[in-house]
Amino acid sequence: MKGMIQRTDKADPADKAAMLSLKNVLSELTEAAELYDTLDDGRLLCYACGHECKIPEGKTGVCRVRFNADGRLFAPSGYVGALACDPIEKKPFYHALPGRDALSFGMLGCDLHCSYCQNWVTSQALRDPDAVSNAHAVTPEHMVDLALQHNAPVIATTYNEPLITSEWAVKVLKVAKAKGLIGAYVSNGNATERVLDYIRPYVQLYKVDLKSFQDREYRALGGQLPNVLRTIRQLHAKGFWVEIVTLIVPGLNDGDDELKAMADFLVGISPDIPWHLTAFHSDYKMADTASTHTDRLISACEIGQAAGLRYIYAGNRPGMTGPWEHTHCPNCRATVIERHGFLVQSNRLQSGRCPDCQTPIPGFWSPDCVIPQQHMGTPLWCGEHA
Repeated sequence: MKGMIQRTDKADPADKAAMLSLKNVLSELTEAAELYDTLDDGRLLCYACGHECKIPEGKTGVCRVRFNADGRLFAPSGYVGALACDPIEKKPFYHALPGRDALSFGMLGCDLHCSYCQNWVTSQALRDPDAVSNAHAVTPEHMVDLALQHNAPVIATTYNEPLITSEWAVKVLKVAKAKGLIGAYVSNGNATERVLDYIRPYVQLYKVDLKSFQDREYRALGGQLPNVLRTIRQLHAKGFWVEIVTLIVPGLNDGDDELKAMADFLVGISPDIPWHLTAFHSDYKMADTASTHTDRLISACEIGQAAGLRYIYAGNRPGMTGPWEHTHCPNCRATVIERHGFLVQSNRLQSGRCPDCQTPIPGFWSPDCVIPQQHMGTPLWCGEHA
């Protein structure tokens, strides 16, 4: 039987009881996992994320949602902790189907424990007694139907770390792909190559949070910088459309040298990788930390531009960062996509090219798949990499 896992949190009795109750519920909303090997000593090597936990009988991995019961690994399945239809720009993807929506779903749990997490209510639900979330049973078919009903060409797994629930994500995105929809991961990038190969047939868009360029900072968050850098390289090499986000946190990762090191790393992979530099707002366990100043956001964008990146965006400051919300042609500097926050105000791209000088703009733009006509009044065009 899928047993309960012992916890060591020093929560109040009522809080601990609530968390144990949630753990009981989630222990039933599982399926036999696929992303693991059985070791000679009976432990299970989980490779859903970069921790590659070796899990003994009756224990969980770092994520707290993948566990060893009776010598088999179980993983979350059959529920969502959050579900919404968002602009794809909110994920954020700025070079993928601009102006369209993404049906966005998340589960509970994470393999990191960032003190400034903006989705902590879902990501830290099994780690923090103040993170109160519910699990809502759902089927892949229902979520795909919702995407079709809301004219959303993308289904994105987000709100918590999707790598740790990849078996469920693939079940959903396999049904989505059969209906002509695009799959997306919004992730911290702490992956393994094997999990990337597992999701690749069903995931076209992948956003990575590059949180810092210092391994000691990553270790304080529960991760390791080399894992994330390796993942970004592998995503690009394997043909995912990749966009990178760095939340600029004052005093944590906002130094010029660190920002330049990040930009240089990305340029070394491809100068065409979009880099989103977003403003921190006081949240979660960093409520006393000041929000990012707009001037710091703009100067960070200038650092990325000077390093050679062609597509840099300032986020969380709509209308306040001048040209840094828009997409510009790297050749003639014409504005090809104009935005205000998550709203696309104009899109002048013509078959993925600048309308003024015909320079190709890398992205997920071109028609290739169509949602069946019966689901909407007009056909819905997706992207060339589907």
